[in-house]
Amino acid sequence: MRRLERVRVLRWTSPSPEATHEAARRLAAGLEVAGLVIGLIGPLGAGKTVFVKGLAQGLGLDPARVASPSFVIASEYATPSGLRLAHVDCLRVESQDELELAGFLDLLVPGVVLAVEWSDRFPRALPEDRLELHFARELGPGAATRRELNAVAFGPVSRAALARWRDAPARETSTVRD
Repeated sequence: MRRLERVRVLRWTSPSPEATHEAARRLAAGLEVAGLVIGLIGPLGAGKTVFVKGLAQGLGLDPARVASPSFVIASEYATPSGLRLAHVDCLRVESQDELELAGFLDLLVPGVVLAVEWSDRFPRALPEDRLELHFARELGPGAATRRELNAVAFGPVSRAALARWRDAPARETSTVRD
């Protein structure tokens, strides 16, 4: 069981895919050489891949290179900073053994920013120190592109990344709440 003081939460509303992309770019810009494991949880079309495109841009990559790896399970990109971005999609993965056979454990090393879509399917595969990002679509008129995002940090690396992300300047594109 996790102790309460080890968990930090940040909540915000993203009014558009562009704001989701920008939020991820700001997170990536504050990452350190240790890397980070990010579990992305939410329904189809909630903005998970848009978020990874923002991570890519924040790490110095062309976001157009990033596509959902649903049919290949994982894609990996070298960044100019020396960090690697790994994008894993667990939607079509049938078991944790299949995930491991695809090389998942090789991505759990320092220097990798690992973004795992549908991470809630295999929560035991992720390390304890991780950032979980929950996406939910807002309901109601005019809310077609708005998303409620909840970031939960478990462990010292993810807590530090969340604190730097929270304190990143120019968050005018979204509403942030602790």
